[in-house]
Amino acid sequence: MTIENYIERNAELYPDKTAIVCRQESCTYQTLQKRIDERTACLKETGYGKGQIACLRALPSIDYLVDYFAFHRIGCIVAPLEKDMPETTFQSISAELTSNFNPSLSPMLQYHCSPSAPHSFNSSPEDSADILYTTGTTGKSKGVIISHQTIVADAENLIDGQGFSHDLAFVVNGPLNHIGSLSKIYPVMMLGATLIIVDGLKDLNAFFEAFDYPATRMATFLVPASIRILLQFGEERLASLAHKMEFIETGASAISHTDMEALCRLLPNTRLYNTYASTETGIISTYNYNDGRCLPGCLGRPMKHSQIIITDKGTIACKGKTLMTGYVGDPEQTAAIMRDGIVYTSDIGTIDAEGMLHLTGREDDVINVGGFKVAPTEVEDAALSFPDVEDCICISVDHVITGKALKLLVVMKEGKELNRRALALHLKSMLEPYKIPLLYAQTEKIERTFNGKINRKYYRSLG
Repeated sequence: MTIENYIERNAELYPDKTAIVCRQESCTYQTLQKRIDERTACLKETGYGKGQIACLRALPSIDYLVDYFAFHRIGCIVAPLEKDMPETTFQSISAELTSNFNPSLSPMLQYHCSPSAPHSFNSSPEDSADILYTTGTTGKSKGVIISHQTIVADAENLIDGQGFSHDLAFVVNGPLNHIGSLSKIYPVMMLGATLIIVDGLKDLNAFFEAFDYPATRMATFLVPASIRILLQFGEERLASLAHKMEFIETGASAISHTDMEALCRLLPNTRLYNTYASTETGIISTYNYNDGRCLPGCLGRPMKHSQIIITDKGTIACKGKTLMTGYVGDPEQTAAIMRDGIVYTSDIGTIDAEGMLHLTGREDDVINVGGFKVAPTEVEDAALSFPDVEDCICISVDHVITGKALKLLVVMKEGKELNRRALALHLKSMLEPYKIPLLYAQTEKIERTFNGKINRKYYRSLG
């Protein structure tokens, strides 16, 4: 069974159930299936077939999802790309995927297709579904091959771990070419629930209006940066949704403990999940931090199709059905992190006595200060609990004695100015002495990727 099989089944079981809502447009499962059938026939007539790679822009629309499912139906491997990606980058990725083949471009649909190259895959491509490009915050963006088995396993993990149900209406507001949003589409389509698409948080009114949908159970996924925006500019409106907000999931980057506590206060009866997932590993574990304890850095127990291993280095490794197949055209990089059915990450973590995963940082991000290892996320979390700090990043700078020292760049809340001494004293009350930054500077903004992660690669490139 693929997600497309489930959609076909739901069209028979729940023909009049609303499947997708996007702005003023909506379609039932019966209509969705009809549109997929029509698009599938059209693509076949155009010459698309099994084993080809199809690149398309991930537009926040029903048409995009119809095309996505239709390509899968005929056996194509879909490479969803950022909707606002520059055309030169789109062409470059297409050329990389199509290798020496002269790709054809449909101006209306903006697809590139070519026969797939079996040697580029870590296993047989027959089950391959998608090629998802990582955001590249810590290195070059890579194409990650995802199988149909992975898609279904991710869906079942979320259904089992977070309580997705048939009568749920789920609001997706992130980019539809990344695992954060795509992984929520999977369980919704599998269960015959309702998907509501919103184009990001640029228009907060549009986001909140999505929750006017006549459903008693609603949920959404928000990256930590989006949660921060809602807490700052839409706190009262968010609190007004408490009666129908079944759950909110966050992931992609670390959420501050201050924001976790704020959400627990606003939504006392809502399940609030912090999830461990990545493009390479799939959806692995989740923790409802609105459990009365609100444990910082906790990511819960592994879900039904996943296992977690803490290596001798203290890093996290994952097993199970949700793992990637490999990186496109890069068997060396694949072998570097994937061996014997295990994906080895650079995330540093521990397993507590309850079997729950705790994330403490990334191996690549750890800063060595005079022999002491500091996870910048711990410093940032402490700084974000200071009332006047809006956003921040902890970076390393050269130091003549310790080799490296900590510098904290902070964005202050509107109308506030940085008081270095007051902030340092606040951090001193929460952190060990070697974790207290030596230098402080106020900045207008913290560079982030479009899905909310701090762009640490950008700051490392500055020297």
